Amino acid sequence: MEHERIPPRTPNMNAHIESFHRVLQDECLARYDFETYSEAYEAVTEFIHFYNERRIHFSIRDLSPSPFYEKNQTKPIPIREVRV
Repeated sequence: MEHERIPPRTPNMNAHIESFHRVLQDECLARYDFETYSEAYEAVTEFIHFYNERRIHFSIRDLSPSPFYEKNQTKPIPIREVRV
């Protein structure tokens, strides 16, 4: 993985992570009132596991990321074009 900086105020250059942050906020963080850091850490950890293992993603053929990655290792799977 390579760390890459983008110019300020250009979220469209980093659309995938911006999208993930929105999903994390809407589907996890906004649902709870955390009283401790450990509660927040546990909720985010569970959500990330759910996101990678069970949550389906339209753009990767209605699979979650882990199964898509495993299947794509043996035979490349075309992804759907997503308009940003």
